[in-house]
Amino acid sequence: MGTGELIPRLMAQVGDANLGMSLAVKNGFITPQGGVTALGAQRNAMTAEQRALDRDNDGRLRIYDPLTNRTKLT
Repeated sequence: MGTGELIPRLMAQVGDANLGMSLAVKNGFITPQGGVTALGAQRNAMTAEQRALDRDNDGRLRIYDPLTNRTKLT
């Protein structure tokens, strides 16, 4: 899944729609009423590479590994 599929991607990853929605609310991607937040819209527009780099943003230079959807230190 690419950009624009934040909620379906999250639900597929956890395997349960209710849990996926709960996590999206907890992480600030959607409101409890189901509306998309500014953070959710920003994450929704990101590619898998951008999300992985954003997750691991600790100031050190990293590269993205598309096979694992993770980053590695360079």
